[in-house]
Amino acid sequence: MALNPFFLQGSKGEQNLIQDLINEQIRMYGVEVHYLPRKFLVEKTVIKEVIDSAFEDAYPIEAYLENYDGYGDNTTILSKFGIQALNEVTLTISRERFETYITPLLKKEKNVKLRHRPKEGDLIYFPLGDRLFEIKFVEHEQPFYQLNKTYTYTLKCELFRYEDEDIDTGISEIDDVLEGSASGGYGSESGDSLTGVPIGQVYQLTVVGAAVTATASISIVNGGIRFFTINNRGGGYSNAPRVAISSAPSGGVTGVGSATMISGIVVCNENVDPAKKSVQSVEVINAGYGYTVAPKVAFYGDGVGAAATCTIGDGVLSLPVIGNGGSGYVSPPTITFVGVSTVNISAAATAVVSAAGSITQIRMIDCGVGYTVAPTILISPPSSGGSGDYEFNEVIVGSASSTRAKVRAWNSVTNILEVSNVTGQFIVGENLIGETSGASHPLRVVDINPVDDGYASNESIEDEADLIIDFSERNPFGMP
Repeated sequence: MALNPFFLQGSKGEQNLIQDLINEQIRMYGVEVHYLPRKFLVEKTVIKEVIDSAFEDAYPIEAYLENYDGYGDNTTILSKFGIQALNEVTLTISRERFETYITPLLKKEKNVKLRHRPKEGDLIYFPLGDRLFEIKFVEHEQPFYQLNKTYTYTLKCELFRYEDEDIDTGISEIDDVLEGSASGGYGSESGDSLTGVPIGQVYQLTVVGAAVTATASISIVNGGIRFFTINNRGGGYSNAPRVAISSAPSGGVTGVGSATMISGIVVCNENVDPAKKSVQSVEVINAGYGYTVAPKVAFYGDGVGAAATCTIGDGVLSLPVIGNGGSGYVSPPTITFVGVSTVNISAAATAVVSAAGSITQIRMIDCGVGYTVAPTILISPPSSGGSGDYEFNEVIVGSASSTRAKVRAWNSVTNILEVSNVTGQFIVGENLIGETSGASHPLRVVDINPVDDGYASNESIEDEADLIIDFSERNPFGMP
């Protein structure tokens, strides 16, 4: 049968009519997505493998969603690497809309390839699921040359897996996809300036907060422990042993002590492996009260030989109470007791500083004796502190190392900063300066280990391996 003689079968007018009908249908039944072209920043010279890429632009465009029963068949799988989401969507966009709207804009952009059509590796932001999808295949010949022309692009997309790409489109709904959700424990209720948990490999940096001086108070007891005297350091301890103190008489309170350790001592004690530790001292956590005779002291741990005695007295200081832990402390501050002892024996103490730079505990080295009025505790102010809040996706720079990274999450309560796209190596003690916010905080701790998501088995594997060969020993293969 001959073709319809009233149609030219490929005239410009007929093709425009078909294209207009398709455009209208997509606008009526479609959804507005954002197209993110991939910018190739660094490539290998021989095989042209992309080493560094970025997504810095997002162009809204209407698309018809061909999925009517969800995200395809393979939505989630459980593998040895954990739970992996394999959501897929198929989108159809107008060829004319892409070529007349997006292509002219891409011609002004650097490091973008194949500007006349969508390409594999580009991203699609899907607002209905608030997710980023990566284009895996572009079908550009369906329907197959109706009236001698093609009119659409069919994009087969898979859920995007973040691999340190630089994503900064300036559209908050897209950029905050990198932060995950508040269900991970880093939500705004815990004090985040930025809500959510970042995805992908990140560095967890603990920084120094604003400089705020800590405060504390203390009470007086009779028949309390003043200090401990180490008679034998012992040896062979992997961790600090438990300090056991004999019970106080009826009506009294048993004291509490904590051992501090020293390593590297081999001669004149029970250490054979220099990696093991000995007891250096015992600090008073609670002096107790009601003792009439100095209690006995014993150590319980995986080592041997440690021995100590203690001295008691009346009018000793006990149970320091932290009023304000302060912030900005890099090292334990100086603690001074302002008060009069009738025998002129003043107390001495040291502070425990958290990773966030706050004082969490005051431990007594000598509780003093002869106090009748509780002294005032003076804690020296922090030597320096940080200022400001980091902004999501801004670049931070190490003041000494010039290392650069992008902010993924910032918790102003715990002073934990999570970053990705790290170029260089951070130096503990240097200031981390935000290029956009101007925030500046000294770096205390660097943790490059991935966050435990509940499915990783690296620690379990390491523990099992230590049962075979313990590399914490000086010679895991035995002494020659």
